[in-house]
Amino acid sequence: MPIPSRPALVEHLVRTRIAGDVATPRDNNLSHYRKLANGDRHYWLGLELGDRWTDEQDVLAVMAERCGVVDDPEHRAGQDTIDPELTVDALDRMAARLRKAAAGKERVLFATGHPGALLDVHSRTAAALRAAGCDIVRIPGGLTADEGYVVQFADVAVFERGASLWHTHSPEPMNAVLDGLRATDAPLPDLVVADHGWAGRAGQRGIDAVGYADCNDPALFIAEAEGTLQVTVPLDDHVVDPLFYEPMTAYLLDAAGLL
Repeated sequence: MPIPSRPALVEHLVRTRIAGDVATPRDNNLSHYRKLANGDRHYWLGLELGDRWTDEQDVLAVMAERCGVVDDPEHRAGQDTIDPELTVDALDRMAARLRKAAAGKERVLFATGHPGALLDVHSRTAAALRAAGCDIVRIPGGLTADEGYVVQFADVAVFERGASLWHTHSPEPMNAVLDGLRATDAPLPDLVVADHGWAGRAGQRGIDAVGYADCNDPALFIAEAEGTLQVTVPLDDHVVDPLFYEPMTAYLLDAAGLL
């Protein structure tokens, strides 16, 4: 695939609604910000936020700054946005961390709670890092969490239940992986590339982590603001066609020097 320029990628992100005017409605975003501020751990994505983010307006301010949602607290319904320039800025920061991983031949773990959309993004990134000499972490067999199984598909850890790969925000699958590695005396990853609770819990447990997050998942943006995650890339994490992410992945890998 041709490598898009930055302006071409921005145009693509807006046209496919990965960024720009995204599908996630404003009222859904604000509901999630409120629930995080009210201490609902489902929305903490494996992080320990304590009592530092109990004001919904503080959460909105972070999301406006780091994701590009509308910063007006009186905007309660209708369209919300992700700033595509912030998306590409974060891709550049993620690329820098991937370049460091490649230079150091690091052990890297990939995981996704969005197997229907982001699996190929993670899988292609894993393949590029392996080609650069990194050790892509293999998870132990037989791991369970949340009444399902933690398995690996195309180098990416995913949650399986009822013979299907599931969308999950839970941090428990990442706990299972890290605890399983410890139990087998395998070294922990140097870097985790993930999303949702997979990324949040890895960062909370002190592992370098970078990830992707939607505008209704504020916890990972807060984690980057606090330094628990190194990078959070804002995007719609489930657009209608997973192929829409391919130019973004090509840009990322090229910026990381992996193509």
